[in-house]
Amino acid sequence: MTKKKIIKIVPGELFLKMSIYFMEFSSAFWTVILRTLEGNSNVICVRSHRDDMVSILKYVFTPFARNPLAKMHYSSGVSIRLLPSYKCSFEDPVHVIVSGLNHQQRVDLRSKITDDSGRVFQACATYQADDNGQVDLSRDPSLGGSFTGVEPMGLFWALKADVVSCKFALTDVTRPALVDIEVVSDNRVIAKVTNERHCLTDGVRRIPVTEGRIRGTLFMPPGKGPFPGILDTYVFRGGPFELRAALLAKRGFAVFALAFQAYQDLPKRADKFHLEYFEEGIDFLRQQPEVKDQKIGLVSISKSGDLALSMATFLPGISATVWINGCNANTLVPIYYKDICVPALLFDVKRAKMTPLGLLDIGDVMNDPMSEEGLPSLIPIERASGNFMFIMSEADRNWQSAYYAKLACERLKAYGKNNYELVRYEKAGHFIEVPYMPFCLANFHAAANQVVYFGGEPKAHSEAQLDAWKRMVNFFKKHLTATDDDCRSKL
Repeated sequence: MTKKKIIKIVPGELFLKMSIYFMEFSSAFWTVILRTLEGNSNVICVRSHRDDMVSILKYVFTPFARNPLAKMHYSSGVSIRLLPSYKCSFEDPVHVIVSGLNHQQRVDLRSKITDDSGRVFQACATYQADDNGQVDLSRDPSLGGSFTGVEPMGLFWALKADVVSCKFALTDVTRPALVDIEVVSDNRVIAKVTNERHCLTDGVRRIPVTEGRIRGTLFMPPGKGPFPGILDTYVFRGGPFELRAALLAKRGFAVFALAFQAYQDLPKRADKFHLEYFEEGIDFLRQQPEVKDQKIGLVSISKSGDLALSMATFLPGISATVWINGCNANTLVPIYYKDICVPALLFDVKRAKMTPLGLLDIGDVMNDPMSEEGLPSLIPIERASGNFMFIMSEADRNWQSAYYAKLACERLKAYGKNNYELVRYEKAGHFIEVPYMPFCLANFHAAANQVVYFGGEPKAHSEAQLDAWKRMVNFFKKHLTATDDDCRSKL
């Protein structure tokens, strides 16, 4: 009786060589001999379907797919390295180096990411290798494409969709954003690597909140605390901005991203806001064991900017407020708190105009807060006991946020206050968010109920997001983590 010869396929060098052989010489079917681990150990399973080989190849190569040192050769010998790692936090830069090119070879580098709505954002740039066949994005200039010159993170900040009117959607922070980077020569991909940009890092905990009537998501740093707290509110659409909250939690803050309309069972569009709802959100944050007896801050943008000013003015215990491209008056709908009502600053749609790109520009439609009809809507921020940081873009076309920021600072100064900082960016657009968030030139506007132009320039906007993020984090550290003894020592 002939003894059966058992061939064991082991994920190692032998199998890798076999895999290359199978990949280079295609055929309709391959015979794969596997030793089954179930039942009788002498049973031999012979399968002739090519799908079996594909499954095994995927199993073997999966551990290499996300490795920065796993060089995608495509028979070219070219590789891409991402330093310090192919994995990073969403806010962190990576150092991109291409090796194995020919002397002075010109190649295109392409980046691509798909957002949570399924829309693809892309960027590209042409580079020329040095005498050693290397391209280093921190050293070498782009010769053309989505950007030019030395731009170490150009492949990220220049990402854009094939339509003008859209905003990058990242709603699921539990998954990394995946940016594919390719090296292309003669219309052929010769190397590829993927950068995993993680939103939840360093043990940050994400906790969905449905407490009473409040809705949102709490992000807690690792450990028992204590941590200073931040209430995060977003644009008029009303849902939580989890990415910013998650990245602030990484910095040591307990952050509650509070939704206020059009989220879960909240009203789709409120005709008025009650400050008591936001007060409940702040109280919920204060009641967390890790936050108890700690200072509370606010971060806001656009419509939520005036909501934050109202909170800082009328609610007790707000130590620091970051206002990004908001208004110094209450806008769009009235806001109530106990027996106080601040009416909404109104607007005139007749002042809207069209840009050369055919986009609606609503930057001038709001009434002047300093006009007779606008004065009742002004928020008396001089009553606030905390500190303010006003971050504004001169090129913002959502509304006149630069003008509103100056009015707010002038009002505080007129009342003898020096509890504010003004940060100005000349060419940034409306949505100053987190580092390396793709630029948004135009998008659907929840209040206008149509696509509008938001202004700004991509590179300047990216630089503003980097700078504003650092300033904001330092501002919160200064005013939320400093003890009373620290404050006295500085006086």
